[in-house]
Amino acid sequence: MGTKLERISQLSKENPEMVFTSIGHLINKELLKECHEKMDGNKAVGIDGKTKDEYGRNLEENLDRLVERLKKKSYRPQPAKRVEIPKDNGKTRPLSIYCYEDKLVQEALRRLLEAVFEPHFYDEMMGFRPDRSCHMALRKLNVMIEMRPTNYVLDADIKGFFDHLDHEWAVRFIESRIKDPNITRLVRRMLKAGIMKDFQYEETGEGSGQGSVCSPVIANIYMHYVLLWWFKEKVKPSLRGYADMVVYADDFVCCFQYREEAEQFYERLKGRVKHFGLELEESKSRLIEFGRYAEERRKREGKKPETFTFLGFTHYCSRSRNGKFRVKRKTSRKKFARKCKEVHRKIIEMRTCPLPQIIRKLNQILVGYYHYYGITDNSKGIRDFCYRVRRSLFYCLNRRSQKKSYTWDAFNDMMKVYPLARPKIYVSIYE
Repeated sequence: MGTKLERISQLSKENPEMVFTSIGHLINKELLKECHEKMDGNKAVGIDGKTKDEYGRNLEENLDRLVERLKKKSYRPQPAKRVEIPKDNGKTRPLSIYCYEDKLVQEALRRLLEAVFEPHFYDEMMGFRPDRSCHMALRKLNVMIEMRPTNYVLDADIKGFFDHLDHEWAVRFIESRIKDPNITRLVRRMLKAGIMKDFQYEETGEGSGQGSVCSPVIANIYMHYVLLWWFKEKVKPSLRGYADMVVYADDFVCCFQYREEAEQFYERLKGRVKHFGLELEESKSRLIEFGRYAEERRKREGKKPETFTFLGFTHYCSRSRNGKFRVKRKTSRKKFARKCKEVHRKIIEMRTCPLPQIIRKLNQILVGYYHYYGITDNSKGIRDFCYRVRRSLFYCLNRRSQKKSYTWDAFNDMMKVYPLARPKIYVSIYE
């Protein structure tokens, strides 16, 4: 099956105008079985309560029935279970948890959509793509600001992007390259499957649930046509100065050489996203003066250089050791505070556990944190996080009894026996 998908991807790449009219039959037993084997069995279960192991006990029969329903066009996804995840700003992010069988079909659909559309996505799109990452997005942004004549930065965010995707536009975008009615029907039914919230069914007239396996690729297709294709093919050729952008899901940064062109683009952008049923998050979207000469100009005006946040890092203008202009980044204040609180709560939950178990869990958290935030120029940020974790551990261990268990000297001696992972820079921004 992998060879067939690779062939579709190759055809799509070699024939940019090609429209696929018959690929729905590839969602067959063979592909679904492959999806089952690679599916994570530790994910939360949907409203039917069925796990991967339970589904796999009668795998052949279950897949036969599923394929038969797909062929007869009688397959209908079950509603997703909706849960709310806390965000940095105190609000919540809705997360949709789908039934296991629906996840299998979504994964098969994702592979087909990715095979057709991936060759046509621009390099500026970094989110939810093979061989792309947040760090690659940061490296590209670094080049755009340090190596190009960037003077202004538009840091933008789309309000409730996944919750407000217009279903009709999403289908039209997909049909621009896939005119198979079986795929169209499947996409529509997945988007309109509905949700179960507090044991009440709610219809989904718009949006694509965060938690859906195929939501990321549908979101990328949407952003490709709404934003990137428009910017690359329509906006950029009409500008007289430098302009470029980097996109990660619904979060994107645009760089411009001239202020008037940046302002004009910002106004056009508002109308563009509105036309497709979206809206910019005004509180998170702003145009700032940023770049090689911004610091000097701001100082002459008696103002501090501005900063912006992208992918959890606050970017600011600085200098290298030899005095050359540099963009540096540090962990954003909100992300830092949230993670510290999260770890503190975790230590409190584990305070009655054996000390080696607590240290083992904290080291897993620390190493994961270092792998993401351990990036060029952020040494202080990861050191501060390690220090906060040590303080939380000291505080919680001393709360295990009415009498203090440790003085700082005793605690430091204990840490020599059960050490915490040391801060380390894992990612170079200049690779």
